[in-house]
This record gives sequence, C-alpha cells and structure tokens, in this order.
Amino acid sequence: MESPKIKRALISVSDKSGLAQFAKSLADHGVELCSTGGSRKALEDAGIPVRDVTDYTGFPEMMDGRLKTLHPKVHGGILQRRDNESDVAAAEEHGILPFELVVVNLYPFRETIARPDVTVDEAIEKIDIGGPTMVRAAAKNHAFVTIASNPGQYDRILAEVQATGATTPELRRALAGEAFAHTAEYDTAIAGYFAKLAAAEGDDLTPAELSITVTKKCPLRYGENPHQSAALYVNADAGPTSLVNAEQLNGKELSYNNLLDLDAALGVARSLPVPGVAVLKHNNPCGAATALSVGDATRKAWDGDPVSAFGSILGYNTTVDAASAECLAEPGKFVEAIVAPDFTTEAIEILTTKPKWRANVRLLKVGEVKPGGGELQLRAIDGGYLAQAADDMADDESEWKVVTETQPSDAQLAELRFAWAACRHVKSNAIVLSQDNALVGVGAGQMSRVDSVEISIKKAGDRVIGAVMASDAFFPFDDSIHTAAAAGVKAFIQPGGSRNDDQVIAACNKHGLPMVFTGTRHFRH
Repeated sequence: MESPKIKRALISVSDKSGLAQFAKSLADHGVELCSTGGSRKALEDAGIPVRDVTDYTGFPEMMDGRLKTLHPKVHGGILQRRDNESDVAAAEEHGILPFELVVVNLYPFRETIARPDVTVDEAIEKIDIGGPTMVRAAAKNHAFVTIASNPGQYDRILAEVQATGATTPELRRALAGEAFAHTAEYDTAIAGYFAKLAAAEGDDLTPAELSITVTKKCPLRYGENPHQSAALYVNADAGPTSLVNAEQLNGKELSYNNLLDLDAALGVARSLPVPGVAVLKHNNPCGAATALSVGDATRKAWDGDPVSAFGSILGYNTTVDAASAECLAEPGKFVEAIVAPDFTTEAIEILTTKPKWRANVRLLKVGEVKPGGGELQLRAIDGGYLAQAADDMADDESEWKVVTETQPSDAQLAELRFAWAACRHVKSNAIVLSQDNALVGVGAGQMSRVDSVEISIKKAGDRVIGAVMASDAFFPFDDSIHTAAAAGVKAFIQPGGSRNDDQVIAACNKHGLPMVFTGTRHFRH
C-alpha cells in the first residue's frame, strides 16, 4: 500500500522545543493542525493556524486538563486502518477524521521527581495518561501513522514530508520503535518512583518487579579485552554529577577499563575526608590520603605505592589545583585519567603541557562529589541480575566498640577511622595499613586473609612501623595479629563476629595493642 499523504496532524506536547518551526513548515505544506491546551496556545501565539481538539470532538476539557484527548474521535482518528473497510465505514459513520501524523511528548515526570522538595501529589499530577495512550496508538498503527515522540525527530519527518508529502514505511517503523521505548522508559520512571516510596516506608529497596531502561551514549573501542565489543549506556536517573555525565576536558576517548576504574576512584574519593585523593589500579586503591592541602594529599596518596601508581587512575573529592598537577607531572610518573569535581585553569595548563602523557591523559570534571546514599545497585550474572543497596554510606560509629584492654589514643582513633573508610573499597580479602591519613600498604583480593596481611606489610616496608591495620571482615584466627604486631602495627580495626574473637582479642592484649570492632562487614567482590 502506498504511504498515506500527511494531511492532518494531532499535536499535544509538553516539551515545545522546535515546535513552532516544525508546525509552521507542516502548515506551509497544507497540513491541517489540531491541538490541545498549551500546545494550541503556543501555535496560536506563533501565528500558526490550528484547530482546537475540543472543537473537533465537541467535548470540552475538564478535571483540570486530565480529560481532553481520551475520546473516540481522537483515538479513532489515530487507530483506524485505511485498508480495512469496517474501520473506514465506522469512521465515516461517526465523523472521525484520520490523523496521519501524531506529535506527542509526555509530562516531565523525571524532571519533577528530581526536585528535592517535590511532594507525592505533585509527582502524581505529572503522570501522563492521554499522552502515552496517543503515542502507543500511533506507534501500533505505524503502517498508516507517523509518530513524533521527541523534538529530535522533527527534521527527519519534515525532510520526507517536504520531498513527497508522506513518510516512508522505514521511517514510520523506526519512529514507532523509538516511541515504544519512550513510553517504556516513562513507565519505568513511574514504577521506580513508587518503589522508592515503598522502600522509604520499610527497609527493602528491592521491588517485586524491576524494570531497567538505559540509553546508549556511545560505543567503546572494545571491552576489557580487544576481542570484546562494548558500549556505554546511561541510566535516565543519572544526575549531572554522575560519572556518565562528566565533562571530559582533555585526552583520548575513555575505555571500558578506564570507566570501571574511574567509577571505583570516585567511590573511594566520596568516602574520604576533604581534601581526599584516591589512586586506583585495576579497580583497587593502591593509594589514598587526606591532608591539610589537596597538593599534600596528592603526594601522600601517590607515595602509598608509587610502583603500582604508575599508569593509574586518580579520584578527587575537591578541585585539582596547581600543586596537585605539579606533583603528578613530575618525571617518572604516568597518569591515565583523573576524575574530580573541577580543575583550576593552572592545573589544566600543567597537566596538558608538561608531562610526556599530556595529550592522552583524560581529565573528567564531574561536579560536586557527594557521599553515597545506599541506592539500589545492580550486577549482571548469567541469566539475571543481583540487586543490593550500595555499600557507600558511612558507618554508625556509635556501634563501634574498643574490645581490648588498651584504649586507642585520639590520634590512633582518627587513623583507624581513615583506614576503615579506605578499606571498604579494596577487593576482599582486604587489608590496609595507613599512617598519617594515607595508605602505606594494601593487600587485596587474596583467597587467604593471612596472604593479604603479608602483602600489605611487604608493600608498606618500613612504613608499617607505627601504622594501623584495617580488615574488611573479621580475623578468623589470631595468626594475622601476631604477624602484624611483629612487623610494627600499633592498632587494629575490624568488624568482629568470628567464633575466635576471644583469641584475636587475647592476641592484641598480649601485645598491648588496641582493637576496635565496628560491627559492620565491608566485603567487596
């Protein structure tokens, strides 16, 4: 069947970007425009001839605009099949005019619920009913109807209308697919909002059914390895300060592995006191520090493990300044990427002109780095997903207990607090050593906690003397305590909870060393 000429368009949009120009071009090509409320007024204000839907249906808007397009004359005009005699006869009998073009986008629900002060009633009023119904009807009947569900489609449609007066079946099918994706994402946002309301009334963040809608932002050169294809997708809820929306100020395109490490670096930086700096390698922090200045924190973080730091990813929770940039640009250092709230002009100048790697280093400006909020986190497994609340919220220190005869000094307690904040970001089994609010030794991802202890001590070298040790989970035996004490460790922090806790505590008491139980485990697999 030949594509129907576009003679009549139904317009009802919330986002009026580009509408006037699009509608005028349609009107100039003899297309009759029929519109509702705010859209009709926008067209009239632009001097474009338009017919009010209520004039066509003979039925007024009511209930504060909730009821205006839910009418047989509207949906019959969208859904009628032009090659079906019964449909055509019904339309003629009831005075239903065909719409060959439907231009509809939906109430700004996501934008509304993103406001921190939004009420439930305000959110509910932004749940569109008539809009999705028209969009779905037009998409279903795309054999005869063109659906424009966002302003970015106007040029494609107009180009074909100007050329032939109609649109091609290929374009209508593509637009139908985009329309169904649009309404699916819209319903996902609504379902997600109600799931959060339910979670706020209880402790379970995991709804019975979970819908995921993401949009492809860009392809990546490859995945973890060159033979794996990959792409970056963006969650519709991603805020302007999220990694996926960060502004890249310099450097090569980001790789799959870069993004994983940048995400991890940002996570560590969020947990640290300001100014805090994290140095990541293969998704584990090999250095992290806080200091009075961000420049000093940068140097301390790098010096935590300078061998591993070569070719690393850095995360900041404050603006990168000239002192930080000068430190990183020193000979013998190499940085793959840096993510930070911002960069000073001087820092950008130094990082993009001084080191040998200046042209390639990725600099990402992410905006304000806020503490985590325990949001639902998904992880793909074969055939499904695992869901959990993100482990990114601060522990309740009122639950911490000193379980040894020796009490930690104020300085030791502050150091233990820093070590504990960093330890949760190391892959299990995780052991970290810190001194002067900087990591000096890390043991990560070992099958035995004893191995992680020994690796952290080896990494620290002489800096183990006077350091504190944090463990992401309990020490199952006292052997690690004796090993650490012999090396010079002066205090410990761990969750506790082993059946051998008494033996572990006794080992600390034997060496006269303090130990804090937090009561919270921080496995990271």
